[in-house]
Amino acid sequence: MDHHVLILGGTTEARHLAERLDGLGRVTLSLAGRTKRPARQPAPVRAGGFGGAEGLATFLSDNEVTVLADATHPFAARISANAAIAAEAAGVPLVRLERPAWSLVAGDRWTEADSVMEAVAALGSSPRRVFAALGRQELAPLEVAPRHFYLVRSVDPVEPPLDLPHVEYLLARGPFAMADELALLKRDRIDAVLCKNSGGAATYAKLAAARELGIEVLMVRRPTMPAAGVVASTVEQAFEAIAHAMALVSERGE
Repeated sequence: MDHHVLILGGTTEARHLAERLDGLGRVTLSLAGRTKRPARQPAPVRAGGFGGAEGLATFLSDNEVTVLADATHPFAARISANAAIAAEAAGVPLVRLERPAWSLVAGDRWTEADSVMEAVAALGSSPRRVFAALGRQELAPLEVAPRHFYLVRSVDPVEPPLDLPHVEYLLARGPFAMADELALLKRDRIDAVLCKNSGGAATYAKLAAARELGIEVLMVRRPTMPAAGVVASTVEQAFEAIAHAMALVSERGE
């Protein structure tokens, strides 16, 4: 039968999964459309939202999706929740590709928080020089602490600019090399790194650089994801789970 996999993407892992699935069936890669300059994708792309869990369930049914693969960002809790609800409603197997979180190693100086707002508060009352490696839509809490200097790195321009007296913007897309991150932290005399526990190798170098320089890291913990579907931690595991789900669907003759 003609299998159809819908990948909820926007991550490097989603792109690699689409590449890995080449030849196994039809693949559609869904992007939320938040990034203005998305990386080139190896499969047909659908941009924009679905209209919540109900809209996604309708899309799964109308487009005869065989397997739903949730390869969104580890902090995309709402999308993952909608995926779990939609997959169950449409009777479609769900595979969630979740990259492992970063863990503390010897020499790290992490202060963990449950939100960006909480992490900003943890910077303290004295002015600091902060490297903010966050998504564009998560920067608003910085405005409650204008006493700090912020170096903001993002893939797309921050528009409108933050209402802050001391802020600089850096446009860049990972992966980032250790030597470059060290040079960046030294050049701007950074004494705190503010980021989310996104995991993965592409942006880990800033943590290694902070460790080497003895810089504090304000680390936002991951949200709790729904306990649904098969959870894979690598692209290969996700591929195997999808192939297995396809085989089961074929056996049932669906």
